[in-house]
Amino acid sequence: MMSNLFSIFDPTTNLFNLPLNWISTFIGLMFIPYSFWFIPNRHYILWNFITNKLHNEFKMLLSINSFNGSTFIFISLFSFILFNNFLGLFPYIFTSTSHLTITLSISLSLWISFMMYGWINNYQHMFIHMIPQGTPNILMPFMVLIETISNIIRPGTLAVRLTANMIAGHLLLTLLSSTNSNLSFFMLFILIFMQILLLILESAVAIIQSYVISILSTLYSSEVN
Repeated sequence: MMSNLFSIFDPTTNLFNLPLNWISTFIGLMFIPYSFWFIPNRHYILWNFITNKLHNEFKMLLSINSFNGSTFIFISLFSFILFNNFLGLFPYIFTSTSHLTITLSISLSLWISFMMYGWINNYQHMFIHMIPQGTPNILMPFMVLIETISNIIRPGTLAVRLTANMIAGHLLLTLLSSTNSNLSFFMLFILIFMQILLLILESAVAIIQSYVISILSTLYSSEVN
């Protein structure tokens, strides 16, 4: 039962025993040029509205007064995670964001980039950030240790947060769908209704987690500037 339950997170297909399911991670790149080929429709207008809102919010968090391309990094991160989260809700499609291989690669690469930029260009600010203002002298070594540990575990917390939320929702959907079919019509109706509600909840989680990851990454980036 447990092997069948967790087999939905197996990235290996039966074709030559190759991890071809990872290709689904990059399917979203096929849809990017569509906004330049066709007349803008309501979906394009909605997505343009969302990206503009994110751009303004990220610009405020990064304290950028003029136009700057820094926000597009986090908008791209939001779009990538959102697409893969939603893609995993469809039947028989692999969810790449439920694997630490993807989530940890994203969070670790961003964290290393922020740390390298901060310690190379703003090393005095990085040292000051380790000790909050007004800290007693006797507590300063402990505060440095605590701030260092909390900084080091940031990529892990980002990766585990996204992976755990994706795995939990998919496991619940799998458990409900694998319930015994020898049920009365009323119980079957209740089961389907619960699956629909859970699917709506998972859709909301897909959006929220994409937003949370991008916002936290933006905050981590603003700390090194």
